[in-house]
Amino acid sequence: MRNDFRAKQFLPFDSLNGFYEMILKCDEEVHDKIKLSEDSSDILNRKLKLIKKGDRVLVKYYYNLDYVESILTVKKIDIAFRIIYFNNSKIFFDDILDIDIV
Repeated sequence: MRNDFRAKQFLPFDSLNGFYEMILKCDEEVHDKIKLSEDSSDILNRKLKLIKKGDRVLVKYYYNLDYVESILTVKKIDIAFRIIYFNNSKIFFDDILDIDIV
């Protein structure tokens, strides 16, 4: 009986309950970046040309290995570097899957 106790004290300690399971779940939810077709790319480029500073947009974009949707206010559009700046972030044109003015 004493040997069982001694062995158990060296077992790994899970101080953050569920953390290991959460990490495994995150590994499963990785999505590859979608390559737009030529037609979809043309449609997206037309939408981007209509957007101007101050517009609120619903944007679906690739971020941290997944696609997310956000409603953001456009602060600046940099055509040369293909970046849209928002209040607290920036998104590269190549990461955008879809965008619409709200």
